[in-house]
Amino acid sequence: MPPAPTGTDLFSLAVQLRRMNGGINRLVHGFAGEQGLHATDVQALAAILDADGPMTPGRLREHLGLTSGAVTACVDRLERAGHIRRVRESADRRVVHLHYAPDAKAVARSYFRPLARAAQGAHARFTEDELAVVLRFLQAMNEEMAALRPSDG
Repeated sequence: MPPAPTGTDLFSLAVQLRRMNGGINRLVHGFAGEQGLHATDVQALAAILDADGPMTPGRLREHLGLTSGAVTACVDRLERAGHIRRVRESADRRVVHLHYAPDAKAVARSYFRPLARAAQGAHARFTEDELAVVLRFLQAMNEEMAALRPSDG
């Protein structure tokens, strides 16, 4: 692998983000393969795990940018594999919440432990002030990306 650019220009940042994304994708695909899932299923699990409040199939569809049918197939696979539970809201039985099954969460935590250790190692190399800037950059990137649509290319 050629050495990465070391500046703070947009190209250097893009190279580093692509490399990090590639590394994470390799781990995600490995986990998906071991669990008999699709990579999209692992994205769905991450969305359920990271959700502010209960995740519904509709919110998951919006988050993943999939059709209703594709989300239903994804949720069905995850439920059959024991990764999630569908829970009907008691006040309105039409509302379904998706919950990450505790045993499956433990399996994922174990598989991704090396990634957590790598993040911990990188984290230790920065001051709190530097980490605050990194976090602000990542939040800004996520905000910008959330506004993108596939046709924006």
